[in-house]
Amino acid sequence: MFLLSCGLFIFLGVHSLRMLAPNWRMKLIQKCGSSIWKAAFSVVSLLGFALLCWAYGQARQQAAVLWSLPQGMRHLTVLLMLVSWVLLLAAYVPGNSIKARVHHPMLLSVQVWALAHLLANGGSAQLLLFGSFLLWPVSFRCAKMTGQPGRYIAAGACSRPYSHWCWVYPCGPVFQSTCTSC
Repeated sequence: MFLLSCGLFIFLGVHSLRMLAPNWRMKLIQKCGSSIWKAAFSVVSLLGFALLCWAYGQARQQAAVLWSLPQGMRHLTVLLMLVSWVLLLAAYVPGNSIKARVHHPMLLSVQVWALAHLLANGGSAQLLLFGSFLLWPVSFRCAKMTGQPGRYIAAGACSRPYSHWCWVYPCGPVFQSTCTSC
């Protein structure tokens, strides 16, 4: 489980640089150049993903079963995966109504994907892996809406889609800021 946590930290950490350290990221891009940054980002992402996949394969063999899904719920998992794919494709199709309403369909796709896999797999390794991927887009959305990582939007203070998710998850002080971009 330690290596799985390390893989998650590397993979999600690299993908969180824009949200956690935007100034440092921009300085590094200006210093090294865009193509070198993209190459380094890709290499570190792939290494983190490879470690994540390998460690998950190892951890799930020894994971404790926390819950088991009733047989009928597997159909819900398949339906959620279909929704996840539609959202993922909507991220790449220009000018569609899903993208206009959701704003970040890929983030929502990752959340639906993670939720579907959490429903279908009840082991501790699955909880760590898919739970991390379920919560990561929430912190990304919170940072994007407030402009500050770890800050939350007060309930009802923002009219943006999914703003209500920001005060549900405990990743920072609740009710510290309001959305000024609405």
